[in-house]
Amino acid sequence: MIYCRWDTNCIDRLPDYMKLWYSETLNVYKDMKDLMSKEGKSYRVQVAIEAMKRQSQAFYVEAKWLHENYIPTMEEYMPIGLDSCGYWHLTISSFIGVEDSITKETFNWAFNDPKIIRASSTICRLMNDIVSHKWVSMQETYDVLYKQINNAWKDINEELLKPIAAPTSALNRILNLAKVIDLLYKGEDADTQV
Repeated sequence: MIYCRWDTNCIDRLPDYMKLWYSETLNVYKDMKDLMSKEGKSYRVQVAIEAMKRQSQAFYVEAKWLHENYIPTMEEYMPIGLDSCGYWHLTISSFIGVEDSITKETFNWAFNDPKIIRASSTICRLMNDIVSHKWVSMQETYDVLYKQINNAWKDINEELLKPIAAPTSALNRILNLAKVIDLLYKGEDADTQV
């Protein structure tokens, strides 16, 4: 998989329609890394690159399922879906330019998929799925998914109320991103239905 290499020398292996996007993505991360290196914080960008790679691997698995007409079980789908929804990658990327309260330890904590980020990713994934799919047994499916979303909000609240290894500024950022997701997907897909 080309994203795992993170190398402009691999660009010729891509279809034409992806070459510019891939090249520009690498350039954006290079520019961020150069900027953060001046502050001694290039590790921040490297963690975001690893998050981008993980999200890209999830996209690959989903594309493979689609190509093979394979319908995964919920147990197979959710770990991949949590990565492909982009919340985890967005959270880590949002920490890059933040003040010094976001430390290397905070990045390591976030990269290891803590409960609060997993819960926020669950909200993002399931709310997106609810508004973007037509379900066979709609009400029953909605009830099950909304129960999981409510449990994820409870997990977020629990993580915010007990002391953990992350600074308040990181936790607030995670909470605020989850609120944005809630706003975007409440009742309709405001993300793609602009």
